[in-house]
Amino acid sequence: MRVLTEAYIPELPNYYRGKVRENYDLPDGRRIIIATDRLSAFDRILTCIPDKGHVLTQTARYWFEATTDICPNHVLAYPDPNVVVGKRLDILPVEIVVRGYLAGTTGTSLLTLYKRGERSMYGLTLPDGLRDNERLPEPVITPTSKAFDGGHDEPLTPADILERGLLTREQWERVSSYALSLFRRGQEMAASRGLILVDTKYEFGVDGDGHVILADEIHTPDSSRYWMAESYRQKFEAGERPDSFDKDFVRAWVAERCDPYAQEIPPIPDSLIEATAAVYRSAFERITGQAFIGDTSGTTILDRIRRSLQPYLTNA
Repeated sequence: MRVLTEAYIPELPNYYRGKVRENYDLPDGRRIIIATDRLSAFDRILTCIPDKGHVLTQTARYWFEATTDICPNHVLAYPDPNVVVGKRLDILPVEIVVRGYLAGTTGTSLLTLYKRGERSMYGLTLPDGLRDNERLPEPVITPTSKAFDGGHDEPLTPADILERGLLTREQWERVSSYALSLFRRGQEMAASRGLILVDTKYEFGVDGDGHVILADEIHTPDSSRYWMAESYRQKFEAGERPDSFDKDFVRAWVAERCDPYAQEIPPIPDSLIEATAAVYRSAFERITGQAFIGDTSGTTILDRIRRSLQPYLTNA
């Protein structure tokens, strides 16, 4: 399978490897971000999915371009299907997760905490009697600490954020306003395509002038959970997991077979990897309304990326 497992380019300066993306900081204040095909969940890399990096980059591009009226973002250029060049920002140490439903499988999800018997979390209080995957009265923000270098995200309350000095009050109010507006736009646009945007995470940074800027990615199948609207009600009433095309596809398979936070991940079969690749491609098409056309130029994906980045290599 043609996959991008890593994107190390030694000619580029200031290399940093994230869970999914490889990053390079140029001397002029730009950052090159290359989306690999790695799939991350449970704070670890599970496998690689063909075309995933391409899908993520171009899906995020669709949403960045559709939300420029709501808040500024970091994008400067797209020299390759897997690459975005953006402004280098100081990333704020809080992930802003917006949820519209009682859902999720991770240790910090509302559903996981709720099923443990917790009712007060993230500065919110939820009533008894809610059902798995039920729509919340209104979207809520469930912030977590931003874990760097492979650490674990931890739930936060707004009071935690302010008392610990993670964000100023002005920054917290700004990112909260941006996040809820972005989520509202996302839900409206998703609904027009027969989708439910269930939840998503946003990352923000500040530029040299202190302006809050949307970074990373937005409303992709990796950062968001989408359900199929046409079957949601039937699945919900039957107590079944809603049909989706996000990375819960693999995440749920793993969670059924082990404790992914404490045990070794079992080998993921090729059939599931291929099926997940098809899900990512169809997700791009369903979300954007555009046909997915893979770019197979270059001997390998990394070879193609190196050619696309030649102007940056010579100026690095």
